[in-house]
Amino acid sequence: MPANLTPEYRNAEQAYREATTDEQRLAALERMLSVIPKHKGTDHLQGDIKRRIAKLRSRPTTRAGARQRDPFHVERGGAGQVVLMGLPNCGKSALVAALSNAKVAVTDYPFGTHGPVPGMAHHDDVPIQLVDMPPLTPEAVAPGMMGAYRTADVILLCVDLSAADALEQLDSCLGVLDSRGIAPVARHVARDERDDEGRQLKTTLIVGAKADAPDAADALDALRELYGDGLPMLAVSAEMGQGLDALTAHLFDVLQVIRVYCKQPGKEPDLTVPFVLPRGSTVLDMARAVHREFPDRLKRAHVWGSAKFDGQQVHRDHVLADRDIVELHVTG
Repeated sequence: MPANLTPEYRNAEQAYREATTDEQRLAALERMLSVIPKHKGTDHLQGDIKRRIAKLRSRPTTRAGARQRDPFHVERGGAGQVVLMGLPNCGKSALVAALSNAKVAVTDYPFGTHGPVPGMAHHDDVPIQLVDMPPLTPEAVAPGMMGAYRTADVILLCVDLSAADALEQLDSCLGVLDSRGIAPVARHVARDERDDEGRQLKTTLIVGAKADAPDAADALDALRELYGDGLPMLAVSAEMGQGLDALTAHLFDVLQVIRVYCKQPGKEPDLTVPFVLPRGSTVLDMARAVHREFPDRLKRAHVWGSAKFDGQQVHRDHVLADRDIVELHVTG
């Protein structure tokens, strides 16, 4: 009896092949087992998956329970994680260097970046993590590297507008994503949201780098004509600073977060470092962000901004807006 494996199963199987740690392999195997068609034709395959899961679960951990190190894993930071993808010399390293304090290797020769390099960009006072990745080609994607794109909040596809093959560069990046079961979309999505075919949806932005080059405008027009209806597209120049503010503003918007400032009773609000929360967060969520015990100790709250009048006392389920100021009153 034929197995008739679904695209969702094939995508999970691809994730298993690309996994670099036991944790990633176990997660992929468990997904394979959950989505595999259940009939006689897959009995043997189901048994094989279960044996591999049992073997991984029984495998002893390293000393002190430490997990295997994933060379492409970057600890999350800021309001969200944006991972860059591009072919050699496309300008992504220069872009990260221009927007952050990351110590990236900006070179005139290809493959100057050998591992992930994180840096922190800012939209006003909101930090957004950028991760420069080694360049890829359709024929060469480092094993395990796709895991960084699967766990990112946003994928930034970088294309060199000064290159004659700008269209081919974008086709190559989109082809790599498609072959790994990742479907780029313009809207904000949950980290492991999938479509009806089992492909992982991933918020994606196309950035045309080196927009100050002589023929960059023509290349950008060609890209927009072919892809402008599907994915957002911005033109930037790391060298001239062109479009950088628009880029961070777009990232802030697509991450769907708000910044909220804290005010102690009887004092001026602290407007230096905001609390960054998901859109739709409430006063109770804000209290939890300030201190894990505050939700249970919260007596009342006053809000400046989204309230009907400044300083209005609001309920704990009041939905906050961007740039709100919140004064929490808690029990001692």
